[in-house]
Amino acid sequence: MTIEGGAQLVLYSKIILRQLPNSIGGPQRSRCIKETPSHAQFAGRRNLVLRAGNQDLGSEELVVERLMELKKEGAELIRNLYPPIEPYSSGFLKVSDPHTIYWEQSGNPSGHPVVFLHGGPGGGTSPSNRQFFDPDFYRIILFDQRGAGKSTPHACLVDNTTWDLIEDIEKLREHLEIAEWQVFGGSWGSTLALAYSQSHPDKVTGMVLRGIFLLRKKEIDWFYEGGAAAIFPDAWEPFRDLIPENERGCFVEAYHKRLNSDDLETQYAAARAWTKWETMTVHLLPNEESIKRGDDDKFSLAFARIENHYFINKGFFPSDSFLLDNLEKIEHIKAIIVQGRYDICCPMMSAWDLHKAWPEAELKVVGDAGHSANEPGIAAELVAANEKMKNILKVVHLQGMSPFPVNFGCKLKLMWQREKV
Repeated sequence: MTIEGGAQLVLYSKIILRQLPNSIGGPQRSRCIKETPSHAQFAGRRNLVLRAGNQDLGSEELVVERLMELKKEGAELIRNLYPPIEPYSSGFLKVSDPHTIYWEQSGNPSGHPVVFLHGGPGGGTSPSNRQFFDPDFYRIILFDQRGAGKSTPHACLVDNTTWDLIEDIEKLREHLEIAEWQVFGGSWGSTLALAYSQSHPDKVTGMVLRGIFLLRKKEIDWFYEGGAAAIFPDAWEPFRDLIPENERGCFVEAYHKRLNSDDLETQYAAARAWTKWETMTVHLLPNEESIKRGDDDKFSLAFARIENHYFINKGFFPSDSFLLDNLEKIEHIKAIIVQGRYDICCPMMSAWDLHKAWPEAELKVVGDAGHSANEPGIAAELVAANEKMKNILKVVHLQGMSPFPVNFGCKLKLMWQREKV
């Protein structure tokens, strides 16, 4: 296994293709992906025969051979964020009484769907989230989870659980007429991505995960009960000092009491302290723009209330190791994990535990990064991970397949091994 130097991959299993109805993902096009100079390495390669009528791969060996070539091209992967783009459609979907969630789509309307699961919970999405994905290839779906961002009612905890969010993801997928999609999630988004994929593995074509958070007691205790204070004592003390000494036996419970107070100012004070503690620790080096988010009362209230609500309820999971215990349901899904070596919010022990339990998932450790997806090293590896997913899908989708839309249902049932470089 290679970590911090890049992993090489060996694929040795079957690729199963299933065409979707033409109505899903837009009309068929003679060319599904616009070729640009940055993607020139794929131009002219039409050595695979993939036929529509009988779904014949022609030669499975040729597909695997081409995929093997891709592992040798890892250094050529694009690692820069894509330019800012605007959504081509957006809306609100009523998922329950009282919740309505905001959603948007950007990129290629006929591209391969990818759903972005934001962190927190309660963090909401931002326009920069679109930039991790090639807009010529991906149909990029962002949505704000219950109570977060533009979703309403704001900061609402009623009927707001992990299982409610999983149902919302399915409702959104069906609303957008998507048969299956790639799942991308960081921090809490990685928790939700794992839980969703374990609940609906047949709807997931691949996973990119960042800053792994398994919502175990030891992870919550590390960050909220004093462990991380050893690294950031200056940021910890304001968080600690809001709570009287006689209530410091459990900070999560003490903040829960204040974040659910009948007095709105008490809620805001607790929300600011909770949020600033996190925003001051998410980067390896201090980031003033991130820290300032703690001064935004509207953002802080949703972020702190919803996070605390999930943490005090242990993620609404039936056991502490629930996500690790159910990995067999998704071990066939191609997955890439990106983890900052010096992540204080979600320390590397969780990514390491996940990787040990799920060795088929590729682990990329960024040696000069903390937690945030916006740190240069983390962002570069997230883009590269999506590029790797894209390249695999392009082999299957595009090589010699001009009559097909990009997002026909493609299940890459792959087993992955590591080789030492």
